[in-house]
Amino acid sequence: MNRKPFLSTSGAALLLCLGVLSAVAPAQLIPPADKFEWTPWRGPEQNGISRETGLVDDLDFSGAAGGTLLWKSEELSGRSTPIVMNGKLYTLTRTYPGTPREGEQVICADAKTGEILWRNQFNVFLSDVPDTRVGWSCVVGDPTTGRVYALGVSGLFQCIDGETGDTLWSRSLVEEYGLITTYGGRTNVPIVFEDLAIISGVIVGWGDTPEWGLMSKPAHRFLGFNKASGELVWLGGTRLIPYDTTYSTPIVSVLDGTAAMVFGSGDGAVWAMQPRTGQAIWNFPFSRRGLYTTPLVDRGVTYMGQAEENLVGTQMGAIVAIDSKGQEIWRENEVMAGRAAPLKIGDRLYVVDLGAKLYIFEAETGKLINRRALGRTMFSSPIYADGKIYLFTTDARGYVLRPSDEGVEIVSTLRMPRVGGESHGSPIVAHGRIYVPTTDFLYCFGDADHEPAAAERPPAPEEAPLEDTQPAIVQVVPAEILMQPGQQQEFRVTLFNKRGQQLDQPAEGQFELVGPGEFSEAGQYTAPGGPQHTAARVTFKQGDLTGTARIRVIPPLPWKFDFESGEVPLTWVGGRVRHVVRNLDGENVMAKVDTIPTRPGEPDTKLGTRSMTAFGSADMSDYTIQADVRGQLKDGRLADFGLVNQRYVLDLQGASQRLQVRSWSAVLRMAKTIPFEWQPDKWYTMKLTTEPDGERLLVRAKIWARGEAEPEEWTIEAVDESPNHSGSPGLFGNTSDAEAYFDNIAVQQN
Repeated sequence: MNRKPFLSTSGAALLLCLGVLSAVAPAQLIPPADKFEWTPWRGPEQNGISRETGLVDDLDFSGAAGGTLLWKSEELSGRSTPIVMNGKLYTLTRTYPGTPREGEQVICADAKTGEILWRNQFNVFLSDVPDTRVGWSCVVGDPTTGRVYALGVSGLFQCIDGETGDTLWSRSLVEEYGLITTYGGRTNVPIVFEDLAIISGVIVGWGDTPEWGLMSKPAHRFLGFNKASGELVWLGGTRLIPYDTTYSTPIVSVLDGTAAMVFGSGDGAVWAMQPRTGQAIWNFPFSRRGLYTTPLVDRGVTYMGQAEENLVGTQMGAIVAIDSKGQEIWRENEVMAGRAAPLKIGDRLYVVDLGAKLYIFEAETGKLINRRALGRTMFSSPIYADGKIYLFTTDARGYVLRPSDEGVEIVSTLRMPRVGGESHGSPIVAHGRIYVPTTDFLYCFGDADHEPAAAERPPAPEEAPLEDTQPAIVQVVPAEILMQPGQQQEFRVTLFNKRGQQLDQPAEGQFELVGPGEFSEAGQYTAPGGPQHTAARVTFKQGDLTGTARIRVIPPLPWKFDFESGEVPLTWVGGRVRHVVRNLDGENVMAKVDTIPTRPGEPDTKLGTRSMTAFGSADMSDYTIQADVRGQLKDGRLADFGLVNQRYVLDLQGASQRLQVRSWSAVLRMAKTIPFEWQPDKWYTMKLTTEPDGERLLVRAKIWARGEAEPEEWTIEAVDESPNHSGSPGLFGNTSDAEAYFDNIAVQQN
C-alpha cells in the first residue's frame, strides 16, 4: 500500500486546520443536574443514593383511596430502569407486543402524572433476542442539553431530543462496527461524559492485523461518540476474545486525581479506563466469566461483586474492594453478588446476592456485620434515600429498610399484586416520588401534597489540576469513518497528557497515510476513485507518539465479489477470521468456518459461528443481492446460511430443509417459511430483493441450481407492514455444525 508522509507546522494555523479543542479545566466530572432528578441509571451521584427527604415509607400497591400509589402505567412497564429529567420520565420498553409491528421504543411521560408525551419507536432486527428481553438497556439523560441517549437490543444507538422525541442522530452498531447482539438481549447502558456519549459491547469489526487494530477479533470495546454530532471520537477495548458478553455499566469517578470510568468487562476483569481517550489505566482479574454488576466507586475505592467461578479454587462468587491503583484491599468469597449493584452508606457496604440475601460489611476491612434473607432472587439494584433502603426482589417482593447498629430494621414489607410482574429494573427517586418498574406496570408512589426537599449533596470528586502539559496521547478524529470515492474528510488532532487531560497546545508532528487516496498538509483526506472496496489509515506522529484513524472507502453499487484475489475483503464488518478463502473444485470460494481461532495454545471455539457480515453503509435501500451458495455435510449435519438485504435475512436452513425470510429471528413478527429440500455439496444461486410498496415493503427471494435458468417466479415472498427502511447488504451463517460456502456475490440497485 502507499505510504505518504506529510509534514505539519506549529502555531495558530495548525490549531485552526486541525481543530484542536480548548483544554478542559479541572471541574466536577459529571455536571450536577437538578437535585430532585435522576438522569443516569444509578442516580445523580452514580451510587444509588438520593438526598431527597420526606419520602413515604409504605408503598401501597393496592391503589386504595388515600394510599401512597399516585399512579401506575402498563405502557411504561418493562425491565429497564427509568430516568427523570426536566420533569419528564424516560424509559425503554416493548411496543405493540404480539403484532406485526412489534418492536422497541423510547417512551416519554409526564413524571408527575404518567401521561404519555411521545414515543420514539423502532424495529428489532438482525437479533436473536426474545421479546421478553426487549428494553434490556436503560436510557441516560444529559442535563446540559436535555437530550436522551438510548441503545436498543439490535444495536441501534440514538441521540433523541428530550422535548420532542425526534432522533437527532443514530448509529447502527451491528452494521457499522460489528456489535454482537445475543439471545440474552444484554445491551449495555450508555454514559454521558463532557462532550461524549459512550457505549460498549462485544464488537467484531474489520481489520485482522495489528496494523488495523485486530478489530476482526472479538473484544469488549467502547465507542466514544461526539454527543452532539455522532462522530466517533475514540474506540478502545479490553482483552481480545473475551469469555462472555458484557453487562456492567461504567461509573465515572476520580482515581488518584485521574478521571476514570470503572466497569466490569466481558473478560472477567474490572477495568479502569480514561473516558476522554479510551486508554486503559488498570485492570483487576476477578472472574473466569464476564461481569454483570455495575461497580460502586467511593473515595477512590472500587467495590465490585460477581457470581461466577473465581480464578483460584472452585468457589463461586465474591465481593472485592480495589484501591485506586487497581490492587486488592479485601475480598470475601462465596458471596453471589452477581446482579445488584452495591450500596455504601456511611462506613458500611450493603450487598444483595442473587438469592436476595443482604450482606452488610465494614467497607474499610470487609468484616461481615450481618446478613439477612429477603426473598428468592434479586436482579434489580437497591437505592438509599431519606435514611431508608428501598429494594425489590425479582418476584416483586419489596422492602423498606432502615440501617441500624446491628444491621437493618424493616420499616415496611411490600407485596405487589399477582399481576405485578417481575422486578428487573431498579427503583428511582425524583421530585419527592419513588418510581418502581416491573414487567407489568411502572408504579409511582408518594404524597401528593408533599413539597420536595433535599439535603445538600457531598462534593463530587474532582480530578487533579492541569499541571502536566507533556503530551502523552494523540487522538485523531474521526477515529473511524466510511466514505465514498472522491469524498473528502478533514481529520483533527487533539493532545492529552498521561492523565487523559486535554492539552491546549498545537500538535507538532507529521501525518502519514497508509493506503489509497490523497492527503493534504491541512489534514484533509480525499478518497480514491474507482469501483474498489478499499481501506486506509491516517496516522499522526509527534515524536514517539502516534494516533491513528481508520477509513473504509465503499463505492456506489453495483458490486461484485468473486474471491479470485484469495482474500476476504478487508472492509467487510465481521468478514475476516470468521471467513476464509478456500480452493474448492479448482476455484477460489469463501468459506464461513465451523470453528474460530482463539488465543495461542487454546482450542478453536464454536462461539461466533452464528453471525452476520455487513458489506456497506447502514443507510442503503432498494437493492438486490445475489450469490452462489453451497452447504457442507459434516457428521450428518448441515449449516444454516444465506443473504442479508436491508435488515432482512434469507436463510437456507439445513436441518429443517426450509427456506425462510425474516428480520427478527427470535420473534417472527414478519416472516415467511416454506419447505425447501436442498442437497449438500451442491451449488445453488440465491437472490434477495426489497422493494417499497407504499408504507409497506415487499421482500422477495429466489433460489435455483447454479447453471440452470433463473426461474421467473419468486420462490418466497413476504410483506412487512412495519418495514426496515434501510440496512447494509451482507451474509448470514450459522456454521456450528458444518461450513457454508459463498461465491460470485453481486449487489445492484433496483
